[in-house]
Amino acid sequence: MALLQVNFFSNSLMRSNTIHVILPNDVPSGMIQGNKHYERATKTLYLLHGFSGNTVDWMLGSLAQEMAIKYNLAIVMPSGENSFYLDGKGTGRAYGQFTGQELVTYIRKTFGLSNQKEDTFIGGLSMGGFGAIHTGLQYPENFGKMFGLSSALIIHNIKNKKEGFRDAKADYDYYVNTFGDLRELESSVNNPEYLVKERKKKGEMIQPIFMACGTEDFLIGENRAFHDFLKAEGVDVTYKESQGVHDWKFWNEYLEIAILWMLGV
Repeated sequence: MALLQVNFFSNSLMRSNTIHVILPNDVPSGMIQGNKHYERATKTLYLLHGFSGNTVDWMLGSLAQEMAIKYNLAIVMPSGENSFYLDGKGTGRAYGQFTGQELVTYIRKTFGLSNQKEDTFIGGLSMGGFGAIHTGLQYPENFGKMFGLSSALIIHNIKNKKEGFRDAKADYDYYVNTFGDLRELESSVNNPEYLVKERKKKGEMIQPIFMACGTEDFLIGENRAFHDFLKAEGVDVTYKESQGVHDWKFWNEYLEIAILWMLGV
């Protein structure tokens, strides 16, 4: 297994950017003998970190490296800063474009990985769960499936908030800089629900979505509500709950489950 740190110039972010990539391209034959996942081409999973995280979170906190070897997955871990993987205003803040389009193109070209959406997936935890679902919905040409673990689906928590608002994570200015005018958030492209509705109006099929959240997680209500929304809209969604909080114990429990769902195993 190769573990790579890649620094390349991003036009979306207007600066050199660092990503980490796990490639199962040098796994000893004895470790993969009889493994059916090596009878096909390598598939690609983009894993997004949470709020205040970085590119190494999944490597340090999860079994990502083991999953890459076990399931013949190239795993790409970008940095979204604290952007919720959205396109912010101003030059160099197009994190959504970077994650959903520029990075995918770069990875396919650089490593010769499949350019088929059916072989390309995106997932994440917390802020990264929001980012994975939003990015998958916004760039359906690039991602066949998406999953979110303990996703920070906070649109209804912050819509219409006024100056002076602050919650446990951030203040009003942060939310405005990240999500745009909070008075218009429900009808904004930064709202995953809006993207679903707009794509359905065009007659587009929404890709399958996997969600999981711990029953003691502070985001359980938001995840249940978004699941109910997806079901009402006729989206193919798989939703799991079990005892757990907002931590790596829960995310490790569901990472492999999400990958198995993703691969259709």
